[in-house]
Amino acid sequence: MTENVTDAHLATDVLGEPWLAETIPLPPDDEGEVVATLVSRKAEVATERAVLHVHGFSDYFFQTSFGEWWLERDHDFYALDLRKYGRSIRPHQTATYVADLEEYFEDLDAAWERITRRDGHTQVVLAGHSTGGLVVSLWADSRRPEELAGLLLNSPWLDLQGKAWLRSPAASLALERMARRQPMREITREVSGLYAKSLHRDHAGEWEFDLTWKPIGSFPVRYGWMRAIRQGHARVHRGLDVPAPVLVLSSDRTAWPREMCDDVFSCDIVLDVRQIRQWATAIGKHVTYVAVPGAVHDVVLSRAEPRRRVYEEIRRWLTTYVLP
Repeated sequence: MTENVTDAHLATDVLGEPWLAETIPLPPDDEGEVVATLVSRKAEVATERAVLHVHGFSDYFFQTSFGEWWLERDHDFYALDLRKYGRSIRPHQTATYVADLEEYFEDLDAAWERITRRDGHTQVVLAGHSTGGLVVSLWADSRRPEELAGLLLNSPWLDLQGKAWLRSPAASLALERMARRQPMREITREVSGLYAKSLHRDHAGEWEFDLTWKPIGSFPVRYGWMRAIRQGHARVHRGLDVPAPVLVLSSDRTAWPREMCDDVFSCDIVLDVRQIRQWATAIGKHVTYVAVPGAVHDVVLSRAEPRRRVYEEIRRWLTTYVLP
């Protein structure tokens, strides 16, 4: 551990009371100071149950309705803004960048110790969205904590979307060479901004979030980071053994629109859901997969009817496999 977990760095969160934010100092990297941020809110009744949520790429925790759903079911709720994301970004840092996904294990270790050893939770559901779904799967497989009651994956990024040649051995070799030589070089890509616009209430959506922490045009993708992602994908493809019930949720359909249209509001326009379905059972021995018609990439931010279905599926899984 980097510090005594009783030494809390707590303040009212940007979400406002009763949400709290705890800054967690971590060992510095080659850019300097590193922190993670643990956002939390307590249920109305004392409980040993909790949820820890981890966001995706170009993202941070703002999904308060997701947290409130758990709070209403007597779970304390925590969300972790990983190093160099959201609340944890520092001016001297390259936002979102790590060279190895295991760097995030320090963030998760520190958060988990606070939630379990310090705060006394004995049953914790670990949740991850998109890239966060990949990270928490790898961490749960590696650490296998006894308090892990379930793993909830919201459109986890389990393979590289796009044309088949991008996943070929030749492409992997080229990525490896470039990542070794120029890890911080940006990868050229086309970002339409449609997904973020479909969510934000100042554009075409219903949600409020900070556009500096979750920008319309996303953050840059760099070769060293992409190598780390592909190494994580390879670990999943070899097979993980998460020792808890797993629920994987996604949309039922992917689309790649170039302009605002109905598909933007009813499909995953970020990842290929066929890949999520293909690799879901590689996470562990007890996996439930549900494709939700009309859901978007972050399924809890879908329109009202698919969102209702998402929460019903979480409730069904929770009461069937997770709660004693």
